[in-house]
Amino acid sequence: MNDAPIFIGIAGASASGKSLLAHTIHHELQFELGEGAISIIKEDSYYKARHDLTFEEREQINYDHPNAFDHDLLIEQMDALAGQRSVEVPVYDYKMHNRSDRTTTHVPTKVIIVEGILLLNDKNIRKRLDAKVFMDTDLDICLLRRLKRDIEERGRTVDSIIEQYKRTVRPMFMEFVQPSKQWADIIVPRGGKNRVVIEMLKARIKQMLE
Repeated sequence: MNDAPIFIGIAGASASGKSLLAHTIHHELQFELGEGAISIIKEDSYYKARHDLTFEEREQINYDHPNAFDHDLLIEQMDALAGQRSVEVPVYDYKMHNRSDRTTTHVPTKVIIVEGILLLNDKNIRKRLDAKVFMDTDLDICLLRRLKRDIEERGRTVDSIIEQYKRTVRPMFMEFVQPSKQWADIIVPRGGKNRVVIEMLKARIKQMLE
């Protein structure tokens, strides 16, 4: 067996079901492969630190543009994990719109799922992924899910969510996220509960491990 982890990339619109698919595969494969065999890295963890800006200035940042992410750090840490070295993954504070002072230690595992909106937009990330998945979910459904999530989990208001959606989320989806679908190996309709895709991905991952 190759010691290097297998990297599975899951991309798609915000609230398209990326996290649900990632966590479903994580839960089910961990049961089958053993504790500590699979882990998840979120692209959101790599939003750039904005300590030089006020809260009001951070609120106006376009978080759906590739420039909002520190992809160089993500790539550096993927390479470290591929070389069997642990990394300190940043922790992002959604309520403060900024990277926190904390990190979480991420140790190499047999399978590493990387999930985020713009993974497939970056050719240097793409070439490090052993399988590339794109969540093809209707944007109206994504908006409804985003409203529920951001209100319950991120302390946002309905007005702020809708304003951000119109100002950056939808335009950036059209400019960067949607075109990146061309690089996917698997395109997933109907969100993260698609059992056919879940079983297919699990089978493919186990095949790659052999």
